[in-house]
Amino acid sequence: MIAIETKGLCKTYISHKKDPGMKGSFASLFSRQRTEVLAVRDISISIEQGELVGFLGPNGAGKTTTLKMLTGILNPTSGSCSVLGSIPFDRKPEMLRQIAFVVGNKQQLWWDLPAWDSYLVLKELYEIPEAQFKARSDALIELLQLTDKISTQVRKLSLGERMKCELVAALLHRPKVVFLDEPTLGLDVVSQKRIRQFLLETHKEDGSTIILTSHYMQDVEAICDRVIVIDHGVQVFDGTLDFLSKQYTDSRRLKLTFAIEVEQADVEKFGNLVEFGDGQAILEVPRTEIAAITSNVLQQLPVVDIAIEEIPIEDVIADLFSQKE
Repeated sequence: MIAIETKGLCKTYISHKKDPGMKGSFASLFSRQRTEVLAVRDISISIEQGELVGFLGPNGAGKTTTLKMLTGILNPTSGSCSVLGSIPFDRKPEMLRQIAFVVGNKQQLWWDLPAWDSYLVLKELYEIPEAQFKARSDALIELLQLTDKISTQVRKLSLGERMKCELVAALLHRPKVVFLDEPTLGLDVVSQKRIRQFLLETHKEDGSTIILTSHYMQDVEAICDRVIVIDHGVQVFDGTLDFLSKQYTDSRRLKLTFAIEVEQADVEKFGNLVEFGDGQAILEVPRTEIAAITSNVLQQLPVVDIAIEEIPIEDVIADLFSQKE
């Protein structure tokens, strides 16, 4: 079953400019300069129900704009999109009851109330039966270890605690499609890891479709089976992380550990030296020459341990974006 589908999706923002000062303000009353900014251009994707998809791109690439169109917050300028068989910007209640949208730097919980009070309101809005609400809220709160936090005013919670409470609120009604826009933004490493585990566990239970944007590649690597990459509003890749790495880089890395101290120059001759020091080195070498170079390194250097690794995905994506500029 197709959960999300877009065809030639585009969004153009229109703004007006005026010259500075009183003269510019007066002139703008009669004539304004119109500027068009193409935020999203010709995005065509198809996502099956239950998929875990990372939506990647640099700042200003059009990720959030696309998610806002898919959730019905914005109307597209042209093209079409459907979520669970409905047009999002029709805002039909039957569709809205089946989706959730979590934004890392915004909140849906009431600031001056405990999170639990917001959950009770959401229970009524989504018409969740009492027994289902209790079972669901208990399970989510336990998974995120929030038992002693949900009765505290939201304003008094830490950023990580608030984000966890937001996730509970978003998932109370068992949405079929979950849009997550930077859900771990600004969180510490422990909180990030806990949220990733939580999302995987709830996905396993619910079979929901998850669309995730994040600048933390650990989020994407841990959660997503597939990634869609956009840059300057244009779709540039759709596939697995492994395929992305292989398609956009022809190199691999050799991580070397030495038995004794070696000279940097002796290591550099085998490839591009990425790191060197403390008895270790990392070399970046052509993928097609990995076997030959590994053999030469083992013969000529006092290596006690060697590991062959793919280029970190964040480096691959950074290179991909720099190529597009």
